[in-house]
Amino acid sequence: QVQLVESGGGSVQAGGSLRLSCTASGNYYSRNCMAWFRQAPGKEREKVATIYIYTGSGSTSTSSADSVRGRFTISRDNAKNTVYLQMNNLKPEDTAMYYCAADSTGGGGICHQKSTRSDFNYWGQGTQVTVSS
Repeated sequence: QVQLVESGGGSVQAGGSLRLSCTASGNYYSRNCMAWFRQAPGKEREKVATIYIYTGSGSTSTSSADSVRGRFTISRDNAKNTVYLQMNNLKPEDTAMYYCAADSTGGGGICHQKSTRSDFNYWGQGTQVTVSS
């Protein structure tokens, strides 16, 4: 089992920044592919970014959605078992509930292709991000 706890959400003005955190516990090998998703009211849950952790070396590869590329960065602190989403230059359309997700995959390519709720076995409870204009 894997447990995920998100934090760091809040309310900011357009152009501001936030850093979301997702602290993971449980079976390490069940969470080598981790992702941030978001869901705005009345909209589908969409993938924001993924990070694949190479088990042997601990190195990572990342991917992000076109809508956030250049503004959002996903990263991981191995020592803290935490994945971050640094969000800069926030826009009102970034307003959503942000969710952390985890799963086990056989490689970075497969991890970065995952894009739907059913692709991930483990989910956090979400953290709200609100951006005002």
